[in-house]
Amino acid sequence: MPKMKTKSSCKKRFKITASGRVKSAQAGKQHGMIKRSNKFLRNARGTTTLSAPDEKIIKSMMPYAR
Repeated sequence: MPKMKTKSSCKKRFKITASGRVKSAQAGKQHGMIKRSNKFLRNARGTTTLSAPDEKIIKSMMPYAR
């Protein structure tokens, strides 16, 4: 069998944690910060873990990241 390919977009944007969750950057901080509330900006710092349905999609695109 040939090797399975990893989606390049996923390997750039996501990491798998030691417990198997998918870690990603917070969404909504690329542009338009003026219109966003200070509370939103504070809460959108750092990284977050994806929900279970989203996690399943990403893991299927990264077959060797387990």
